[in-house]
Parts: sequence; structure tokens; C-alpha cells
Amino acid sequence: MALPTHISTGMFDAAVAALRRGEAIGLPTETVYGLAADAGNADAVRSIFALKGRPADHPLIVHLADATQLAQWACAIPESALLLAEAFWPGPLTMILKKRSDLPSVVTGGQDSIGLRCPAHPVALAVLNAFGGGLAAPSGNRFGHVSPTTAQHVRDEFGAAVPIVLDGGDCEVGIESTIVDLSGTQPRLLRPGRISRAELEAVIGHIEAGANSESPRASGMLEKHYAPRTATQLLSRTQAIASAREQDALGKRVVLLALGALPEVCEGIALPADPAGYAHGLYAALRELDARHAHLIVIERPPSDDAWIAVLDRLRRSAAGAEQQEDDAT
Repeated sequence: MALPTHISTGMFDAAVAALRRGEAIGLPTETVYGLAADAGNADAVRSIFALKGRPADHPLIVHLADATQLAQWACAIPESALLLAEAFWPGPLTMILKKRSDLPSVVTGGQDSIGLRCPAHPVALAVLNAFGGGLAAPSGNRFGHVSPTTAQHVRDEFGAAVPIVLDGGDCEVGIESTIVDLSGTQPRLLRPGRISRAELEAVIGHIEAGANSESPRASGMLEKHYAPRTATQLLSRTQAIASAREQDALGKRVVLLALGALPEVCEGIALPADPAGYAHGLYAALRELDARHAHLIVIERPPSDDAWIAVLDRLRRSAAGAEQQEDDAT
């Protein structure tokens, strides 16, 4: 696959050289943009935590060029992992496996498991192949903030602190990868994403839903995450319109993230009424609404059927996080 024409050979080579020096770069994937660094270099990984302000016990996902690299990072690889890799890699699926004992513990948050995936983006795959190793690449944003889906979002977050951001265009998927835990006795879905539980089960059989007390910590599982800095509510359409009117009467500005069409009485953005289209535009819309500096963002709650599970997961965490930020500020 060819690189985008606006990424020159010199720019690409500079990005790979930066990774080899232990520096972090902005890297596009099909889900969201990542803040990538050499996963085998403990100091490089620590720089990611420092840049993001990420807690040291919050594990990172390591990105691989293909499934042949699994054994470099994981041990006791189950047949289910090979089957899922064959079915969905490259693609938006992260598998948690038992990690090799010789790997830096910083990348796994001190746990004996590791999250691995192969991204389906030509720029990410080209970088991985040229680099020749695994890249730790959490979302390219400050910890807890809305994930980036354009190169400009990464630049907005880090400025000169991350001088190299490869621009691979808008992210196709728009929300983070599905995470399935294969490190225990029973496969378990820890984070929903574009690849559904039903699709996974069609390949490996029954998968438990949700983390339990024995599940490893994984990316994106905090109750408050993916959050705008503006206070945010998740409401039905009727409640959203009523809230906008009530706040307006108090002299407070409300912006609405609507489903399908924006009500005439409201200011805001409307996203497509299908799950894939909505997910693709979600984070960019949240960032745009956040930048309007309103008193409140109201998100119209999408349907609760299975097709919307991943989107609803992100919206619930977004609203919880922003509400907590407002509480902390008062």
C-alpha cells in the first residue's frame, strides 16, 4: 500500500529515525491517532506516560506489523488468538495475552499480560515494517481527554512536544479497538468496538461480556474517559431540547450533539443515524463542540441495541468524565 502523497520520503524516514532514538511520534491508525514509541525501550515508553499524563499502572497497547510477531511479545499463545488474528488482523481488534517475562513491565502497567494489535492503516503498517519492532501507541491525547481522529487533533494536544505527526487523513473507524482478553481460562470482551462480540464468537465460540474481578486492567476501561473539558450530559432527544431551553433561560449557552438531524431550536452538530457513520464523526464533533466554550454539551442518546454498544460505551464515559471535571473545578 502506497503512502499518502503529502507524506514525503524524508518525512517518513524522519519519523522512523525518531522512533529509533526513543522519541514519540503521532501515528495514524484506522481507529484513532496514536502517540507511538518503541515498545521495547522502557525510557521511550515512559516518555509516552509523561507526555499524556497517564497513570503508570494504566497499560498500553503494542502495535505489530503482523501476527508473526506475536511470539516476540506473548507467551502461551492460545489457538483462539491465532484464529482471531487470521480473521481480523490487520484491523481494530486488540487481544490481551500473557506477556513474555523478558519484556519491560512499564508497557503493561506492571501486569503479566499485554495488549497486542495489528492496525489496518497503510501509514501505520509502513512505519511498523520499516521500524521492525513493536510500537506502544495509546491515543494521541492528554490522558482522559477526547481521542484524536486527525493529525491536527494531535498537534492541538501536544504542540512542539511532539514535533513529528504523520498525517494519514481522518481515521476510518473513529473509536478505539475492540479489546478481548485471552489471558485467562475464558475469553472475555473488555471493551466494545467496531468488531462486535457476535463477530468474535463466530470465530472462537462463546465470549463473556465485561470485566470481572480477575480481569487485567486494559485501555479505555476507566469509568471517566474520552471526555470533553466542557461539562457534558447524555440525554434523550426530548430531555436534550428541554435542557437547552432551561439553560438558555438562565443565560447559559448549550450546544447539542444530535442524532440524524439538529433540532431547529438548538445550536450544535448532527451526526449520522447509523452506528458506523456516527462513530466515524464522534470525536471530531466532541472536539469542535468543546472548542465553542459553551456552558454545557448535551449529547442525544443513541439507541440501546447491540449495533450501538461501542458508541454508547464511549458516550457514557465521555459524559461521566466531563461532569467530574466540572465538579473538580468548583
